Amino acid sequence: MKLIYLQALLALITISISGCARKNFYAKTPVTDPAVYKQLLQNPATIDSVTIQAGKHYKRGALHRLFWGTHYRSVWNEPVTLPVFDKTRIKGGLEFEKLGGGFQTTSMTLTDSTGFTYALRSIDKDPVSVVPGIWRKTFVANILRDQTSAINPYGSLVVAPLAQAAGIPHSTPVYYYVYPNDTTFGEHNERFSDNVFMLEEKYDGKDAITPALGDAEDLVGSEDVLNKRYTDDDHFIDQPAFAKARLLDLLINDWDRHEGQWDWAEYKKNGNTIYKPIPKDRDNAFYRFQDGIIPWLFSRNWAIRKFESFDEEYNDVYALTMNSSFIDQRALAQVTRQQFDSLALEMQAALSDQVIENAVKQFPASVYKLEGEKTTHKLKSRRDQLPEAAAEFYKILAKVPLVVGSDKEEEFKVKRLNSNETEVTVTRKSDDAIVFRRTFYTSETEEIKLYGLAGDDEFEIEGEVDKGIKVTIVGGRGEDEIKDKSEVKSGGKKTWVYDTKRGTELEKGPNTKDKTTNDVRVHAFDREGY
Repeated sequence: MKLIYLQALLALITISISGCARKNFYAKTPVTDPAVYKQLLQNPATIDSVTIQAGKHYKRGALHRLFWGTHYRSVWNEPVTLPVFDKTRIKGGLEFEKLGGGFQTTSMTLTDSTGFTYALRSIDKDPVSVVPGIWRKTFVANILRDQTSAINPYGSLVVAPLAQAAGIPHSTPVYYYVYPNDTTFGEHNERFSDNVFMLEEKYDGKDAITPALGDAEDLVGSEDVLNKRYTDDDHFIDQPAFAKARLLDLLINDWDRHEGQWDWAEYKKNGNTIYKPIPKDRDNAFYRFQDGIIPWLFSRNWAIRKFESFDEEYNDVYALTMNSSFIDQRALAQVTRQQFDSLALEMQAALSDQVIENAVKQFPASVYKLEGEKTTHKLKSRRDQLPEAAAEFYKILAKVPLVVGSDKEEEFKVKRLNSNETEVTVTRKSDDAIVFRRTFYTSETEEIKLYGLAGDDEFEIEGEVDKGIKVTIVGGRGEDEIKDKSEVKSGGKKTWVYDTKRGTELEKGPNTKDKTTNDVRVHAFDREGY
């Protein structure tokens, strides 16, 4: 069956590519009125606002839309009036700090006189850099460029008030047009001139701490957070706060929430360091992809499943979690079903009809006429179904949870309480503080993975039950002591031990699967995902 679908897909692509092979894909300028554009070229100082079309180049005929999707083409092509960006006046004057952005977006970091940082990011994208060189001047590049139209370019405006109501830290974007030949960008003038950008707060470093973040001591990226979390035994992620933020992601259908999409506020509490999440880069909120024949085929479960469209129902929660699985596994292992239920109900109450209606009205007026009613209806429907989506998300996370120690010494205790319940506790040896405790259920969890990382760790498994969850122990570097005193009467060996033979003291039981080896690669654990 998959072969048939693939053959059909190739046939459709062959039929439709003739309409995509544009030599110059992007519009010359986003400015709508040629006379205004001429004035901008000759005397830009006389103009303080401009009517633009963020993506004229996404306008297509009926046949193209049938095959490649309608997406948000009308929104990209809709005239919207924006203020002109003046780097010397906005926020009291902004100074260039560095270029940024990924492979697809043009961006730079700017600072004001207080040291607070902002990101200036292009609304449009060019994904051609992810295409192998041989294809970059062919129809393939233009097909990928065309699919940027699945993004609502003004979606970030709606997300900010939703996050505010839900009590989730957020940036507040403002859209600008940068006029042609703007000389304030120095050597980067050509790259930034005559384009539409979003200016938003960038939570990077102590100078970017706002009153809304309370007594935060620093702002750091995910790479630093994960590195510190696994190096030291007194650094922790605020997992309920991250779960709450992830529920908002589900609500707005933001499927691209990998570890690079988060900043973190750092707090000190009772001698520990706690990291609270700050979402960023809301490019894929309200994504609309599956409304053309070819995108629909591309987004099947056997193809690129993550490209899930924003609809009134949560059609595929798993698709919305694929890109975020790395950070989810490391930042949500302690969150229980009851906590997810409570957070979903809390968010439902916070996002009243009035809150959603006011949030959607943040669209530019002309865009609201096109999308306001549909977006409002879908958000209300998804809010009403949020507890069910949260339960599905929890089930995905509960299947194979990771319980990870640090480079310091910890004691892991696993108690098989009965055939359905297995309790895992992690104790910090330096002060006997319990840093992890959760009961897992056989009906939800297939395998629990314990990682000791470095340090001389202790693992103990006990309890006699008829059936139970598979427990995998990866001892890590250091001289580990592992005791399996448990017995599971059915289902085969349920305690699997991975460690080096040297330096490991293993006391096996009737359910122990000894996977110790001389190869130090057995300790491997991806800490940062980069």
